[in-house]
Amino acid sequence: MLIAGVTGGLMLGSGSLTAEVSQAEAQRLGGGEITRFGALRAGSDDGVIPAYDGGLPEPPDNVDYGESGDFHPNPFPDDEIRHTVTADNMEQYEEYLTKGTQALLQTYPDTYEINVYPSRRTMAWPEWILGNIEDNATGAELVGDGNGIDGAYGGIPFPILHGSNEEQAKQAMWNHLTSWRGVFVNRRSGEVAVETDGDYSLTMSEQEVFFNFYNPEGDESTLDNTLFYYLSQTTSPARLAGGAVLIHETLNQVKEPRRAWGYNAGQRRVRRAPNLAYDSPIAAADNLRTADETDLFNGALDKYNWEYRGVQQFYIPYNNYDIAQRGLEYDRILDTKHLNPDLQRWERHRVHVVEANLKEDERHIFSRRVFYIDADSWKVVSVDQYDGRGELWRVSQAMEKSYYEVPTVWTAIDVFHDLQSKRYHVQGLDTEEGQTRVFSERVPNRRYFSPQALRRRGRR
Repeated sequence: MLIAGVTGGLMLGSGSLTAEVSQAEAQRLGGGEITRFGALRAGSDDGVIPAYDGGLPEPPDNVDYGESGDFHPNPFPDDEIRHTVTADNMEQYEEYLTKGTQALLQTYPDTYEINVYPSRRTMAWPEWILGNIEDNATGAELVGDGNGIDGAYGGIPFPILHGSNEEQAKQAMWNHLTSWRGVFVNRRSGEVAVETDGDYSLTMSEQEVFFNFYNPEGDESTLDNTLFYYLSQTTSPARLAGGAVLIHETLNQVKEPRRAWGYNAGQRRVRRAPNLAYDSPIAAADNLRTADETDLFNGALDKYNWEYRGVQQFYIPYNNYDIAQRGLEYDRILDTKHLNPDLQRWERHRVHVVEANLKEDERHIFSRRVFYIDADSWKVVSVDQYDGRGELWRVSQAMEKSYYEVPTVWTAIDVFHDLQSKRYHVQGLDTEEGQTRVFSERVPNRRYFSPQALRRRGRR
């Protein structure tokens, strides 16, 4: 099923790929063969993956949806499970199972399973984003050995992957890093590290993110090498309440490392946090998530050699509305060893497969990482991560759904499995909070995300 040299269905020539995307090639975006975001429009040969028909560009007619921040009613309530994959029958579906999914089935044979539903291509982005993508297709380029980008704004930079194999891999990762997630997002959510007996303690925080790359009042010249601004303040438990983290995420982190600060409520001091990157452990995750695992991957690409493995069809978490419904108790979401399989929805979709191998002169706890990137949304939806011995160690998954009021496809919650300790970590729990993510087009003053403002807001 692996298709080398294809970008969501578009092949740039039968021989070596061109170094740049021509205007003629870019004009194929949105044509009969590929979508405006670079995915193959046609369905799969067997009909399981449908042809793209526009996705969910707004709240569908069959749901009662109010305003941003409301939980999302499932627009497909009548869909039935096509089949359930278990440890006993997984060989029958092996070609559609990532190594990580196979490992989870084998590690928890009595309890872990995936329910496969009809595939629904719900991905949609606003018209102004799609217009920017068309401009980016011919103007965007990798800079700094692929650790930064230039010539792009307000949309994924590389809808048509091109150049060398390594360049295509990095372009796919940059599409994930810059993927549309709104302009300004507010959220109150929790994270847990689940022990082997199922016990956990909830850490709650409030987050605000301004995606500078999508500032509707700016352009590429106003970026100041900043992709987004992120502020997270811990609200509970009491021993951690008041602590806060501020991040200015740079577009080229080799040229200018991520700017990060932490506020300690006990000391009432703001300090630089230069080590909040790469494999630095996250305390609230009880060391089950590294700094660069947030959003399944973030930050600089420079520690790894990158390889593009083409497009393949896999079962991935998609359209996960049932696990993200108002009032759903966290105890129902969190099983002893993994998320409740009955609340998850899996579908077969096309994904870009990208492999990263640690450079000989670099250090990181993961020696190898395999990323599975949804070919429609360009979001990383699953990652297989290997230890220094080459053994599969951690498996990360994003429970994707459509935020149809934005519109975009993004994760509802993320889960990080440690196969060796048989523990797992979950980030993004909000169903008991009464409100999910609130999206707006707010453009804050730069001082709003300053270290000085961090101290004023980071109080008990």
